[in-house]
Amino acid sequence: MPGTTGARMTVNGTETPISPCAPHTTALDFLRERGLTGTKEGCAEGECGACSVMVARPGVHKPTDWVAVNACLVPAAALDGQEIVTAEGLATAGEPGTASALHPVQEEMAVRGGSQCGYCTPGFVCSMAAEYYRPGRCEHSATATGTAPSADAEHGPNGFDLHALSGNLCRCTGYRPIRDAAFSVGAPTDDDPLARRRELPPPAPVTTEYARDGRVFLRKSTLAETLRVLRERPDAVVVAGSTDWGVEVNIRARRAHCVIAIDRLPELRDLRVESDHIEIGAALTLTEIERRLDGDVPLLAELFPQFASRLIRNSATLGGNLGTGSPIGDSAPVLLALDASLVLTDADGERVVPLADYFTGYRQSVRRPGELIRAVRVPLPLSPVTAFHKIAKRRFDDISSVAVAFALDIEDGLVRTARIGLGGVAATPIRSLATEAALEGKPWSARTAEAAARVLRGEGTPMSDHRASALYRSAMLGQSLLKLHAQTTEAVSS
Repeated sequence: MPGTTGARMTVNGTETPISPCAPHTTALDFLRERGLTGTKEGCAEGECGACSVMVARPGVHKPTDWVAVNACLVPAAALDGQEIVTAEGLATAGEPGTASALHPVQEEMAVRGGSQCGYCTPGFVCSMAAEYYRPGRCEHSATATGTAPSADAEHGPNGFDLHALSGNLCRCTGYRPIRDAAFSVGAPTDDDPLARRRELPPPAPVTTEYARDGRVFLRKSTLAETLRVLRERPDAVVVAGSTDWGVEVNIRARRAHCVIAIDRLPELRDLRVESDHIEIGAALTLTEIERRLDGDVPLLAELFPQFASRLIRNSATLGGNLGTGSPIGDSAPVLLALDASLVLTDADGERVVPLADYFTGYRQSVRRPGELIRAVRVPLPLSPVTAFHKIAKRRFDDISSVAVAFALDIEDGLVRTARIGLGGVAATPIRSLATEAALEGKPWSARTAEAAARVLRGEGTPMSDHRASALYRSAMLGQSLLKLHAQTTEAVSS
């Protein structure tokens, strides 16, 4: 990574210094202070998408992808050396005030009435534009495939995945015309500069040491350098996507004397499939993992659409979700069911810890000061019967009341092995050991499922809060196993 003499980012094609903002200043505030007021604050915690902007990131299927992120969560200093595009930067060259000055997604939003009060519109436009530029989108369209438009309400005939807008909130209930606009955009033209940008390498990571008023934001070029700094500064806050820390900064006014970014460290961004395991780098975003695995781990594929929103998944990482130690983090139950292990590393070396042994208490773990999660290892072969059940008040972009993940090996009608991960029913994510024992060696029958469901209802120590009562949580645990049995029975009979 080349060093920088002064932190700066490229905004809508113009290089802009980050100074004099504070190290904790969000990209949202940075942009608004420079007159780019299309980027708006609605919630300050990544739930509404009014602050959405596009960032040029390493691509999965092309050298560069345009990725939509929540500008309210990411520190401006984290974008040192990077390229971003706001709603103002989407418009193409044209006569001001005419339709030719609008980007295709902006024009579709305008002509189809997708803009109501207008507050949310720039965020919708940026999220929509990121999906507009997604490589391969048009290959799945009705025109490209020669088939009739899909009956799936969440995927358009133009290949547009409506999950791209799952993190954008319209308080005027204007979703139908917004959906119409999304399903009407065509393919980028050959002379579209943002489409052409995808064919070039992404911005290279830069070494950053941005200090002001006694606080510093650091990005080192290697894992070894980062671990040395962590040994010297065990009080430092480590961030990747900043989807958790950004909320602490905005809502709870948390300030750190030292923040260390690890999201671009190459040692944390590998994904390898070995003969006996899959190793997933802790700093890969959930979107990158989803697209690189492409369904090869069905349980993870079921998790991803239910994990927050696309805007969050474009920044959030498995390392961050597990590192916070939250009992309601959605990835932990799934990885517990997959019998995953964590590769922990510090300046002295590495160790491998089963995820089932990682959590020790509420937001506590065996991870030592100065130690990072380098990777997640999922053993192979995978269990053939899997499911992830998330019980929440909303279908998408919500926190779980209960999360249950199943991974079963069923052979000749018998449950050979069972792994069940639970979230939201104890101070930590837990394995459902008693229920696993009640299933293993038994026939996969309604009687077995009902007996095991009674055991599952008694697992954990669920509490009552504003999301759900303890009684409801226990009931949903048992119901989830009955649902799994009904689903697998239907699959076999069909």
